[in-house]
Amino acid sequence: MINRFMIHAVCTIAMGAAAAQAQSTKWPERPVRVIVPFPAGGTSDVVARLFTPRLSEEYGQQFVIDNRPGAGGTIGTEIAARAAPDGHTVAMVPSSYAAAAALYKLPYDPIKGIAPISMMQIVPFILVVHPSVKADNLKAFIELARTHSGTLNFGSPGTGSTPHLAAELFQQLTNSKFTHVAYKGDGQALADLLGGQVHINIATAVLLGPQIKSGKVRALGVTATRRSRSMPELPAIGELVPGFAADGWSGIWAPGGTPAEIVSRLNLSIGRILKAPEVVERLRGIDAEPTHSTPEEFARFIAAEVAKWRKVVATANIKLN
Repeated sequence: MINRFMIHAVCTIAMGAAAAQAQSTKWPERPVRVIVPFPAGGTSDVVARLFTPRLSEEYGQQFVIDNRPGAGGTIGTEIAARAAPDGHTVAMVPSSYAAAAALYKLPYDPIKGIAPISMMQIVPFILVVHPSVKADNLKAFIELARTHSGTLNFGSPGTGSTPHLAAELFQQLTNSKFTHVAYKGDGQALADLLGGQVHINIATAVLLGPQIKSGKVRALGVTATRRSRSMPELPAIGELVPGFAADGWSGIWAPGGTPAEIVSRLNLSIGRILKAPEVVERLRGIDAEPTHSTPEEFARFIAAEVAKWRKVVATANIKLN
């Protein structure tokens, strides 16, 4: 007969074995590669370069950034997804990661093939219009877009970009229609907005802030789920358009199968770094809000983002050339 003392002994042995196994995991044993699937200088790259020195200091091994741009971020992401799940490769990805799942036939599973670690920051996009557009606020613009369907041009930094998909979501939820003009980058789209060739643009405050302050464009709202800290007077579009949310964000994950202990350690480290005053100041300087999450929360967020953009892409019948 098994008594309570035997049960206690068995449990103690099992717990001791689990603890010994966890302590025997020597990580990191060599430099950790941080893949950023875009060129240097973008938001995700800036965030990565803010965190890697601090992680290197904490763990005694270098966290080395490896920029692998191409194919909307899918080239670098595939490299990360196929890497050995030993904690020595992680990927820093932006919001376009979820959009890519809707636009490309991927050689990896963007939801089940990764081990989410944490969200790191959220940055709102701003919806602006050329001064010639007869709408002084978001409510008036929504009405104008509905009643003058097809007459307004929207300039984006490229087909399938987060601003493009945000505009498509806006149209679907407001029963309106813009004429999409795709450019090769934010700079060209902004130049034609300032020149009046296009009427609408969606971009970050870093790009649009000076133009808004000078009165060259009119800001109507932010695409995030909550108002921007730097421009609290602007409504979140979701306040007037239920269901609308198109946050820009950055997060970090490891290849699927990476030990949970390593994921947990990185998650806790990121949470501590996100609270550092100098990190908060640096992120808010680019209008980004430090945002820590559990691995489980980040996994659910990614799954919801992928599902949202797949629906938007299918409804708009968006095709990449």
